[in-house]
Amino acid sequence: MKQKIFKLTGSVQHYAWGGYNYITQLLGIENTEQKPFAEYWLGTHRNAPGMLETDEGLQNWVTVIQQNPEEQLGEKVYKRFGELPYLLKVLDVRDMLSIQVHPTKEEAEKGFKDEEDRGIPITAPNRNYKDKNHKPEVMIALGEFWLLHGFKMEGELKIVLQNIPEFAALLPIFSNSGYKGLYSYVMQMQQTDVDTILLPLIKRELKVSHAKECPGYWINKLYDGKEPTENIDRGIFSIYFFNIVKLNKGEGIFQVAGLPHAYLEGQNVELMVNSDNVLRGGLTPKHIDVTELLKHIDFKGIVPNILIAKDNFEGELNYEIPVPDFGICELKLSNGHEYISRSYSVEIFLVMEGEISCEQLNCKKGEALVIVADTDYTLRGVFDSLLYKAFVPHINE
Repeated sequence: MKQKIFKLTGSVQHYAWGGYNYITQLLGIENTEQKPFAEYWLGTHRNAPGMLETDEGLQNWVTVIQQNPEEQLGEKVYKRFGELPYLLKVLDVRDMLSIQVHPTKEEAEKGFKDEEDRGIPITAPNRNYKDKNHKPEVMIALGEFWLLHGFKMEGELKIVLQNIPEFAALLPIFSNSGYKGLYSYVMQMQQTDVDTILLPLIKRELKVSHAKECPGYWINKLYDGKEPTENIDRGIFSIYFFNIVKLNKGEGIFQVAGLPHAYLEGQNVELMVNSDNVLRGGLTPKHIDVTELLKHIDFKGIVPNILIAKDNFEGELNYEIPVPDFGICELKLSNGHEYISRSYSVEIFLVMEGEISCEQLNCKKGEALVIVADTDYTLRGVFDSLLYKAFVPHINE
């Protein structure tokens, strides 16, 4: 195929936690049925591959790559990964997501093989491993964004356990058995014991107005002021045990395999390995597998590392990501300004604001471009524009 630059159309995921307006406004479509628009996927994942506008008509991006993978992806990228290694998304989080963790590459391969051998259909609701990939991910806030990210440091968590009366019996468990002992205990205890601990705490939190930095705010949002009576979701422990993090627009955060987390509220651009492997432990109607979740958690306290983009050149701001599978840059192009480059790997450009032109193509807010590897190109701002570029970093042999 002679064509090197394509428009890309992604796929919307209508998960229950999604918002109703942000993604529809980004894409310029109506939501007359008031469906939740949770995620917009741009990539080649088997569950939702993107479509390219080619000279021969609309084509599945996977099919185009398969026709000449080295030319499309880049020779070194194809030899190392065998596919487009990343998946770009836009998320609109209205309700908090599940408590979750992602497996390492090795564990994903083992888990995938095990479920295949047991004959669990890939689309089964109780399937944990949808593919053989790990799923490290980076997210960049598109406005104020809130999330849970890793366990609190030991001193902070001890203060939580000391100051909340219902957690008094948990303090010696943490002192004697550490993070693993504490979290395994609360995530595996009998439901009646979960209710005994959390019901009075929830009822007390619902009577008070809290700032978003406080767990009580998210309890109030979860229950919308209505007191529960039984079957309390044990995922609530995580709201107290994990770091509550606020990101401002343009700030990012990286989540490695084994790090427990959950998105709480806001919109972001997310870039990850081409995978949908998620092990869940609560706060979701989806499949929960606590045993599998606990197998993969890295049980330690962390101080969240908020990523600030660094100036590269020509308006390009780069986020330093500690994995070889993907990289992401923010680009700001004023009216008439040009960004001249050559692609090392296949690249995706997603326009979040304004409009750009590239060769014979115009790309406005909500639209995306794919540029094949080893292609010289020039992006030009038609209006003042904000874009995100997804790519594979240079591979050192």
